[in-house]
Amino acid sequence: METEIFVVAAIAVLFAGISKGGFGGSVAFVSSAILAIVMKPSDAVGLMLPLLMLMDVGTLRPFWKQWDSTQAKILILGGLPGLLLGAALFTVIDDDMLRLLLGVISLAFVLWRIWPRTVVSDVTFSSRTGFLAGAVSGFTSFVSHAGGPPAAMYLLPQGLGKTRYHATVTLVFWVINALKFIPYAVLGIFTYQTLLADLFLAPIALLGVWIGVKAHHIIPEQLFFRVTYICLACTGAKLIWDALT
Repeated sequence: METEIFVVAAIAVLFAGISKGGFGGSVAFVSSAILAIVMKPSDAVGLMLPLLMLMDVGTLRPFWKQWDSTQAKILILGGLPGLLLGAALFTVIDDDMLRLLLGVISLAFVLWRIWPRTVVSDVTFSSRTGFLAGAVSGFTSFVSHAGGPPAAMYLLPQGLGKTRYHATVTLVFWVINALKFIPYAVLGIFTYQTLLADLFLAPIALLGVWIGVKAHHIIPEQLFFRVTYICLACTGAKLIWDALT
């Protein structure tokens, strides 16, 4: 891996670790989007999966058993058909289509988060809606590691509280990311170069998780997410431009 690409990868992985460790992980997929600018998108998602799995393990311990088991089961079971659909898409998609998909998902997430809307605190969703959110989450997670937003749309109105929400998301994607590993290997998404890079990036991933866990109670969420939205908007626009041109 070239030095410039490795530096970009290190920054992206550190950011993903912070998101995973302290802020629910819903924006950790920005790392894949950033990497897709400097390398093949399929290599980018292949590079990130082992690191995301490592981050999941690092994040589970400080939030152990603080999750909502019922909500986690709903999302995980719903995610299974989404994973299958994502694997099927990967057999026919090319790099430009994947760049376009990553870019659209990035911009759609930013628009969803900044679009003015009325928040009703006592609204909750049914388990059927949870299964649907899980299916969408499984699909977007497989193709771009962007499973967080659909899961967040379902979980946020459930009134879980900051820490319980974060612990539930952590558990859900620990399972979903583990389930993705074998299909990724079968589809040839992993390469020798990405796995070798993972060995060097693993300490950075764990450092990011450690920073995120500490920042969970220190850094205002609004500040963290505002910076993230700017990064996602610029990255998404760049990916769409590259895909179309």
